Amino acid sequence: MRRDLSQLLCAVVGLGLGLLAPLITAGPRADAGRVVSVLFTLGFGVISLVSIIYSVLFLVVQFSASTFTPRLGLFRQEPVVWRTFALTIGVFVFCVTSGLAIGSRKDVSVLVPGAAMVLTLVALGMMRTLQMKAFDSIQLGHSLTAIAARAHRLYDTLYVHPYVPAGPATAPSRLPAADTGVAVRWTGPPVVLQNIDVPALLGLAREGDFSVVFRVSPGTTLTEGTVIARVTPGGAGEDALRAVLSTGVERTFDQDPELPFRLLADIALRALSPAVNDPATAVDALDRLEDLLVRLADRDLDVGRFDDPDGRTRVSVPVPGWGQYVRTAVDDVILAAHGSPMALRGTRDLLRRLMERTPGDRRALVHDRLRWVEQAGGEAYPLVWEDT
Repeated sequence: MRRDLSQLLCAVVGLGLGLLAPLITAGPRADAGRVVSVLFTLGFGVISLVSIIYSVLFLVVQFSASTFTPRLGLFRQEPVVWRTFALTIGVFVFCVTSGLAIGSRKDVSVLVPGAAMVLTLVALGMMRTLQMKAFDSIQLGHSLTAIAARAHRLYDTLYVHPYVPAGPATAPSRLPAADTGVAVRWTGPPVVLQNIDVPALLGLAREGDFSVVFRVSPGTTLTEGTVIARVTPGGAGEDALRAVLSTGVERTFDQDPELPFRLLADIALRALSPAVNDPATAVDALDRLEDLLVRLADRDLDVGRFDDPDGRTRVSVPVPGWGQYVRTAVDDVILAAHGSPMALRGTRDLLRRLMERTPGDRRALVHDRLRWVEQAGGEAYPLVWEDT
C-alpha cells in the first residue's frame, strides 16, 4: 500500500506543479516553443530510460532467484526500487503537464525548464543507485551479508534476555491447553502468515477477558481449515483474529526468525547440487549459519508468551527453539555434503566451534550432528579425513 501511495503521491504532486509552474513570472524568460520541446523530450526520455532499466532489473531478479534461492526477495523489497519508479512517474507527469499548460504562451520563466532538468538529474541519480543495488544483489557476498544483517536486527529485537539453563520455576499459566478452547480455523485461499499484531491482540484480549493460543507462527502457510488458534470460550472469533493477522504470498523477515536459516541453508543446498557443484559457496553460507547459531546459542529463545499490564498471559505464539534452528541450519546440508569433502569439513568445523560456545545443556544436539559428520567423512574419505 505504501508503494502504491508513493507512486500516486508523486503523480499528483507532478500534476500540481506542472499546472502551477507556467504561472511563475520570476526570473528571465525563454521562448515557450523551445521550452515545450525540452519538457516533452525530458519527460518521454526519462520514462523510456526507466522502462529499459526495469527490464534489465527483471533479468537481475531472475538471475538471483535461480542462482541463490527463489525465496530471496531482498532486492524486490529495497525501498529505492519503488521510490525511483515513483519519482520517475512524478517527473514524467510534471514535464508533460507543464508542456501542455504552457499552451500558446509566447514565453515562460526559465525556472520551469530548470526545475525539469534538476528533477531529471535527481531521477537519473536514483536510477544509478538502483543499478548498483541490482548489481550488488547478484553478488554472493552481498546477498549473504544482507541476510545476516536482517537476521541480526530481528534477533536483537526478539531475543533480549540471556539463556538461563536452570531458572526459577514459573507460575502456572492461565492459558488454555493446546488442545482445549474454541478452535478458530482459516477460511480462504492458501496464504503465508507474515505478521501478528500482538499489541492490538493483547488489547482485545484484555478488553474481552479471553486468551489466545496460536497453533501457527509467522512463516506458516495457511490452507483451508487450518487451525489458526484456540481461544477461551466467549473470546474472539475468526474476524477478530483476521484483523490482527497480515498475510501474503511469501515469507518475510519481520516476525519469522527461522527464515534467515532457511535462506542460507537453501543457498548451500543449491551450491551442493550436482547441477551447480560449487562447494566453496556452500562453505560461505555455512560461515553465515555459524554466525547466526552462535548469536542465538546463549540467548533465551522462549519469547512466545505475551502478558497484559496485569501480568496475565493473554497470547501465546509458537516460536522456534534451539533444536529447530540447528536442524534447519545443518541437517539437510549434511545430507547434501556427502559428495564433497570441502563441505563436510566446513560443516564439521562449524559444529566444533559451535560446541565451544554453546551452553552445556544445549550441546547434546550439536554433538549428535558432529558425530554424524565425523562418521560420514570417515566413511567417505578415509584417506584424507583424519589428516584434516
